Amino acid sequence: MSEFTDAVPVGRVVGLWRYPVKSMGGEALSEADVSWNGLAGDRRWALIRNNAVRSGFPWLTLRERGDMSRYVPSLIDPYKPDTSPTIVRTPSGAVLDVDDPALGAELCPEGVQVIRQSRGIFDTFPLSLITTQTIARLGEMVGERLDVQRFRPNILVEAADDTPFPEDAWVGRVLRFGGVRMRVDKRDGRCVVITVDPVTAERSPAILRTVAKERQGCLGVYGTTVDPGCVAVDDAVLIEAPV
Repeated sequence: MSEFTDAVPVGRVVGLWRYPVKSMGGEALSEADVSWNGLAGDRRWALIRNNAVRSGFPWLTLRERGDMSRYVPSLIDPYKPDTSPTIVRTPSGAVLDVDDPALGAELCPEGVQVIRQSRGIFDTFPLSLITTQTIARLGEMVGERLDVQRFRPNILVEAADDTPFPEDAWVGRVLRFGGVRMRVDKRDGRCVVITVDPVTAERSPAILRTVAKERQGCLGVYGTTVDPGCVAVDDAVLIEAPV
């Protein structure tokens, strides 16, 4: 008997995103290669604030600049996402290389350093996942329809049932979708980034307050790659029996 036989369907993949530049806009994908370093091309670039180089969190992100998601990166060579040069379309329509000093000056007048890492620049784990049920339930709690991009997931799953926050029960288990096996390592601790509307850049502090009060500050889950492979929208999501 195959070691993967005892797996139960729990949903399907309904969205995939990579974020070539940390905190900038996401790129919606129909399919993606997933390596030990997460989705190919995900968070390979980041901006470090010159006045925060020695801090514990030196990155320039949506915390400091709420409109960063309106800066949209593109890979010049999508067939080599981990090494491709990257350009950024600004909200004004200008197209600049990601390491163009003009882009850094526009985003942070105090100055930035642009860095690139082939293994990705993640706060914690290389994969993030959330369910449509979780986003919908939080929206009901705060009385607002919430854009999935507030939560910047790599993988959006529509769970097989309507149990609220179903991914909480997947922590410590292994999910399988397409050719990928992903271990769900922990719940995703949230910060002020989820208060930022990805379209308008307006902030709604009540969203984070609700997550802190009702969800112990967590929403969605983080994970790591067990087996690399390809995942596509509409792939079934299965959970493996516990070892």
